Amino acid sequence: MHLILTHEQADFDAIAALLAAHLLDEKTVPVLPRRMNRNVHAFLTLYGAELPFVDARDISGEPIERITLVDTQSLITLKGASSRTRIHVVDHHQVRTDLPADWTISGERIGACTTLLVEDLHEHNGNLQMIEATLLLLGIYEDTGSLTYVSTTPRDMRAAALLLEMGASLRIAAEFLNPPLSADQRVVYDRLIQTVQTHSILGQNILLASTQAEELNEEISSIAHKLRDLLDPDALFLLIQTVEGLRLVARSTTDQVNVAQVATYFGGGGHERAAAALIKAPYFFPVPPGSTLIQAAEQALIEFLPKAIHPSVSVGQIMSPRPAVLEPDTPAQKALALMQRYGFEGYPVMRAGKVIGLLTRRAVDRAISHKLNLPAASLMEAGEVTVQPQDSLDHLQRIMTGSGWGQVPVVDPTSGTLIGIVTRTDLLKTMAGGKEQAPGRLNLAARLDSALPPVRLTLLKTVAAQAHELHQAAYIVGGVVRDLVLERPSQDFDVVVEGDAIALGQALCKRFSGRIVAHGRFGTAKWWIADRREQLAADLENGLGLVALDLPESLDLISARTEFYEYPTALPTVERSSIKLDLHRRDFTINTMAVRLDGRHYGELYDYWGGLSDLRQGLVRVLHSLSFVDDPTRMLRAVRFEQRFGFQIEERTLQLMEDARPIVRQVSGERLRHELDLMLSEQNPTGMFDRLAELDLLSAIHPDLAWTPQISAQVKASLETPAGPEWDLPAQVGHMPLARLLAYTTWFTHLSPEKALAAGQVLRFPSALMQAIAAVQRLATKIPSLVGARPSTIVDRLEDTPRLVLYVYHQLTPVEAERTLLQRFTAEWRFVVPVTTGDDLRALGFPPGPAYRYLLAALRHAWLEGEITSAAQEQAMLGDLYQQSIHSNAGRNSI
Repeated sequence: MHLILTHEQADFDAIAALLAAHLLDEKTVPVLPRRMNRNVHAFLTLYGAELPFVDARDISGEPIERITLVDTQSLITLKGASSRTRIHVVDHHQVRTDLPADWTISGERIGACTTLLVEDLHEHNGNLQMIEATLLLLGIYEDTGSLTYVSTTPRDMRAAALLLEMGASLRIAAEFLNPPLSADQRVVYDRLIQTVQTHSILGQNILLASTQAEELNEEISSIAHKLRDLLDPDALFLLIQTVEGLRLVARSTTDQVNVAQVATYFGGGGHERAAAALIKAPYFFPVPPGSTLIQAAEQALIEFLPKAIHPSVSVGQIMSPRPAVLEPDTPAQKALALMQRYGFEGYPVMRAGKVIGLLTRRAVDRAISHKLNLPAASLMEAGEVTVQPQDSLDHLQRIMTGSGWGQVPVVDPTSGTLIGIVTRTDLLKTMAGGKEQAPGRLNLAARLDSALPPVRLTLLKTVAAQAHELHQAAYIVGGVVRDLVLERPSQDFDVVVEGDAIALGQALCKRFSGRIVAHGRFGTAKWWIADRREQLAADLENGLGLVALDLPESLDLISARTEFYEYPTALPTVERSSIKLDLHRRDFTINTMAVRLDGRHYGELYDYWGGLSDLRQGLVRVLHSLSFVDDPTRMLRAVRFEQRFGFQIEERTLQLMEDARPIVRQVSGERLRHELDLMLSEQNPTGMFDRLAELDLLSAIHPDLAWTPQISAQVKASLETPAGPEWDLPAQVGHMPLARLLAYTTWFTHLSPEKALAAGQVLRFPSALMQAIAAVQRLATKIPSLVGARPSTIVDRLEDTPRLVLYVYHQLTPVEAERTLLQRFTAEWRFVVPVTTGDDLRALGFPPGPAYRYLLAALRHAWLEGEITSAAQEQAMLGDLYQQSIHSNAGRNSI
């Protein structure tokens, strides 16, 4: 009989390797261990009937000729085994030095033991059932952290891909990876949290926790996994007293701490990042009188740890000494010549022996492409970012990631003088395949779920699921994420995908109908669903009670892209790119965050450019030194965000705004007015215009564009004081909302007619707005002469003036008599009309003609002046006018 065995408290890699070894030789008997991890047990409860495993109690007592051990190098005593039983080991751990000489072993240091056997299955052209392929995939995923641990190899990835091709189910796999803790595990977890000790050993943050847990019958590995994710140490060691003995469970998050070496010392084994040991009597370390076994083991562990912590490579070992530096006034052309000559991608910029910034090749190239020979001080990434020669590579990586600098100056720790430079290339070469750090661990899923109406949230998740099917990562980005972090969420969002947004739109349209408008140049698609909202809500329903009217009319789908500007103020040239570069093309760091939506990444915050930090500090920071040159309207947006959130524009950003201010005049009037329109729609528009004036940005748009405290107060009043019903103002004039038109008219009336016309032309004001401004200015010359005039005179002079113009002047004038005049005209006098009509005049025998206007005007004037106060008096006056008309006509006839 040939048995296949694995270790107790088996994980998925052990059980998957058990299956794979049997599939390679179906005459073998794959024997389940007595104890398995809870998630493995749950999987086998559901799917075990489809798998060939045998319970150890069902093994017959016949002789065992061969035993194959998988994922372990330890053999338990079995009935039927003898000295003649041949033992073969298939394992991916380090080979134990005490294995019997007659045992054979095969294997390599690789992410998962299952990978070794899947490769053999592939060579034998083995066909797998879906559940078999899924179990094997679980084995690889669990031991490689879903292919993310540094011990993962390309072979592990190829084996996982092969299993997916054979039908492995990612949906089933996701259900059984990293399950929540059971009630008993939670109790032990809480005890361990209470006992955590922190030790700094050779620069590594080591956490140690211990407890009694004789009642625990489940695996400890899940508890260790949760603690590691919560506490994020360099290494975690748990000592737990169980009914079997004292268990050591160890996890590491850095190459500098080899927990397998520690576990081996205590009689166990495992990976460099995950290992365990069962510490049994007799103990090789002393247990002093009065001490518990756990206390003695803790002391032995702390004493041994320095041997398992390997000094990391320091910055000083990989830096380049005596770097070339630039002075702040070095022009871009000279910097470019140096970069081309020596091949350097960046130069530290020094002033008085101190680092003040980094000038990169990218910034220089962009300046030259814009025909700007600016000095290094204007182009550099400003900051005093440095490292010291004794710093670790982990520290260097954090500095690079946080600052965005790809070349970091190295300074002497004592004198502070520059002694070298270390580059991202140096780091990557030394780390031998190391990856950039993840952008962050903050997850906004709960906040996102509560921020959106149910139907919009369902729509968002549906789009993300469709992107996932197309193997595209989907994100919401920019302002909506910023506002989500600030807990002032917006319901409007676009979806950015790493891939083909047009293909995503077409897939959604095919599945749910609607209409797609695509723009191939920009890789964008607009999915119009306005006339499909009822049906779409029904399709998405699934018992959620969705409200169709909460759906948007359309949804924008955007391919992640990067942009280049051929010259200042030009529209960008677009290229397909990654989400990281897509975020880098945005205006300010606070707008560079993304939340991923697809698959298991749902809710993950991606923050590559320091947006979260600046958001928490209340800073508006531009991304790169030529940002305002690329798009000068960003200066206006910087002010808008600063005032909206009560933030501060960061000092370097203010300096760059000062340098780029003259370029504002090159921007089209439509784009400038669009930014001003957006400010007028904010809650504090006049505060924004106050700040624009303070920064001389209004004068940069047009030198005569004055803004004073008086103008600010009056514009504020025009926006905040509602017009009474007597003014009967329209909701909008043309395409411009009333409030905006009132604000601009109030503002520009303070300018001279010539300056108002010139500035309005620069901003491309619509004709209705320009006419309103001119009319208010003309009215200003007319109204003073009407103070004290008869009501009939006032009515004649103001009858044809638009009420909006009258209202603006009424709000502007400080003269109470003028305000009263306009108020009475609007509320009373304009409504005064005679009872008599043209039809009445015709019935009385008046011949039609210009006389009608004269007669009716005379009657109206009499009413306005109080000369008549009743219909009878009007009839009498009309009779007199009629007689006068007859005599007048008779006189003319006699002549």
